[in-house]
Amino acid sequence: MDERRVAVVAGAGFYVGPSLARVLATRGHDLVLGDPDAALVDELVAGGAAVEVVTGVRDLSDPAASQQLVDAALSRFGRIDSATAFSGLIVTGRFMNSTVDDFERVLEGCMVAPYHFLKAVLTPMVERGEGQVLVITSASGARATPGAPLYSAARAGATHLVRNVAHEVARNHVQVNAVGTNFMDFPEFRRASGADDPAVRAKLEAQVPLGRLGTMDEFAYFCAPFVDGTSRFTTGQFVAYAGGWA
Repeated sequence: MDERRVAVVAGAGFYVGPSLARVLATRGHDLVLGDPDAALVDELVAGGAAVEVVTGVRDLSDPAASQQLVDAALSRFGRIDSATAFSGLIVTGRFMNSTVDDFERVLEGCMVAPYHFLKAVLTPMVERGEGQVLVITSASGARATPGAPLYSAARAGATHLVRNVAHEVARNHVQVNAVGTNFMDFPEFRRASGADDPAVRAKLEAQVPLGRLGTMDEFAYFCAPFVDGTSRFTTGQFVAYAGGWA
């Protein structure tokens, strides 16, 4: 029997984390999960995956959080084949009404967090000469985004960080890519945009060429080829996942 791959999913208790963990488990991965629900862990173990749970690591702007995930993976499984992270606090409002505190808060979540994650997970991958990393940013970083200029700018910075890092570690046969979302059916997006109001949601969906919000399950399947070992000749790329908006 082929050896199972080992995947780290930071933030396995929210956003695309649970769906991605399920997809990777069905594709022959053992998992290191950050703050997953107990029911998800039971489901994955029942399906045959070995699961290492790491708690208290949701805030990736804390440099210790990503390192805890890495240490747990190396202690339990001896290696990391892939790692996925998503972070960032959605801050809305006009630039002229913003404060430097708003900007620093956005940078902490949208750029400092992926910086720490990349430093932590890439170290063992570079040493091993193999690995895949996916950083989920935002499609807002691909175009001007009225109402969220600080957030959009910070997300663009994170995406360009991924591109630069990917170029640096490509010689070590490590892939680093970014996927950016917008208009996702997710509580944080709905809260920030007011989409729990049916009238507001209808207006938002009208901005999306595909005419609806994206789901977590379909997004997980989109992310999987970047981290499941099936596609090893793409690095330094950014793809928007926003229904044609970007």
